[in-house]
Amino acid sequence: MPNLTDREDHKDISCGPAAETICKPAELSAGRAKKNVSIMCFHDELCQVYNALMTALNLLREGADVTVFFGSRGVNAVHKEKVKNLQCLPDQPKEMGEAVEAKMREFGIPSVEDLFFMLRMEGAQLLACPLNVQLFGLNKADFIDGVEFDNPATYYKEVVMQADMNLSF
Repeated sequence: MPNLTDREDHKDISCGPAAETICKPAELSAGRAKKNVSIMCFHDELCQVYNALMTALNLLREGADVTVFFGSRGVNAVHKEKVKNLQCLPDQPKEMGEAVEAKMREFGIPSVEDLFFMLRMEGAQLLACPLNVQLFGLNKADFIDGVEFDNPATYYKEVVMQADMNLSF
């Protein structure tokens, strides 16, 4: 699958039949009240990151305003280099994680990098915790395009407390 992080749009994403709904924006229903959704990703395990990103993308496509906050080890998911090395089921035998990743490729599921690109292009807000950035010795230049940094207290007050739905991965 092509890497889409350098493209201006994603209308030509190539996906397998099982991943068709991930790759094609849904028709938005008119007249629905807009929901504010907060999604927190605190893990750097590939399946957890996929769950957070695909949930965010689907809610965004249903018309919600979506903010995804990456804290703790989740900051590795938005790190330019570390995102390439996220592992599926790292606490299980290596073969098990590799088998899940092979099935995801077989189904044509977009890469994490491609999902981030789709989220940015479709209007999601991506935030990372600056405290974890400092804790892990990272700097702002290490992160994928579109990631902003927000103090957890501000995020909780301005996003979480105002949200109609809060999800954690």
